[in-house]
Amino acid sequence: MRICIYGGGNLGHVVAGFIAAKSNLEVVLLTRHPEKWSKQLLIDCPDGQLRGTLYGIYGRAEQAVSQADVVLLCLPGFSIREGLQQIKPFLPHQTAVGSVVSSTGFFFAAQEILSPTTPLFGFQRVPFISRIVEYGHRARLMGYKNSLKMAVEHSDNPKKLCLLFEQLLATPVALLHSHYEASLTNSNPLLHPARLYTLWKDWHEGISYDRNPLFYEEWTDEASQTLIDMDQEFFQLLNTLPISPGSIPPILDYYESHDAPSLTHKLRSIEAFKGISSPMKGINGRYIPDFQSRYFTEDFPYGLAIIQKLLYEKRIPAPTINRVCQWGLEKIKSYNQ
Repeated sequence: MRICIYGGGNLGHVVAGFIAAKSNLEVVLLTRHPEKWSKQLLIDCPDGQLRGTLYGIYGRAEQAVSQADVVLLCLPGFSIREGLQQIKPFLPHQTAVGSVVSSTGFFFAAQEILSPTTPLFGFQRVPFISRIVEYGHRARLMGYKNSLKMAVEHSDNPKKLCLLFEQLLATPVALLHSHYEASLTNSNPLLHPARLYTLWKDWHEGISYDRNPLFYEEWTDEASQTLIDMDQEFFQLLNTLPISPGSIPPILDYYESHDAPSLTHKLRSIEAFKGISSPMKGINGRYIPDFQSRYFTEDFPYGLAIIQKLLYEKRIPAPTINRVCQWGLEKIKSYNQ
């Protein structure tokens, strides 16, 4: 069996290396920079080091996907549509196409672009917390999930796909009831904007800071309360969709918390979150927000805005989500032209 990993970012490195090291599949990589990659990938894990050998590294979609049984996109939200359009002409019949995370619009785009018979799958949350150490050669797997949830559409045997990835990722994988349960999440699309908004809602040109705060270790109760309020509005939307009870846990349940202070304590204490800076850029020894960071360019237009659009279509009031989303989109528009 051949699996194509499409994307050479943080997750692309770790997913490709992990699967290559842990399975006997032919793992091929589709990337814009094939010349920068080694077939030997080192993955530093909390419990040791893995060495994965890639079967092939390609820069053209035809080379990478024409013989693939499974294609797994490890792409940012803004690249999903373009990526699907690139692979579409070369996909073999019944090759399954999926995304390592589905909350940036994967299912909506795939159902529009690909054949209606193409099996689709997508994870509710990313399987690993990943960071590149040396591009194309080495990456760090910073944290595992205890379990994963995956949605499957247009497949005669969705449980078979779940079992495959359970084996490949060495993690239990549960099948979700519908793609909405993977497409809509209160993870990054709510988590990151809540923190960003409370960090810099009052920022304007001319303001700079003498340090870059840690994103999670210096999380605040204000950010927690904003996240809780957004999550409550999010669940009003979920109640109108074909979603199984419990498939998406409320943010307080997921983080084993009961109010804003306990959520703050939890987020500050997660080992895999430690050492992560806020998205800022340095100017003359000072710091300002980096509105070109993927925290902004992905989590607002390809995460929170999708949720906001559905809330609007369902005519559900969502004052906190509207306020946070509008702020983020305006900042992206103003500073990404």
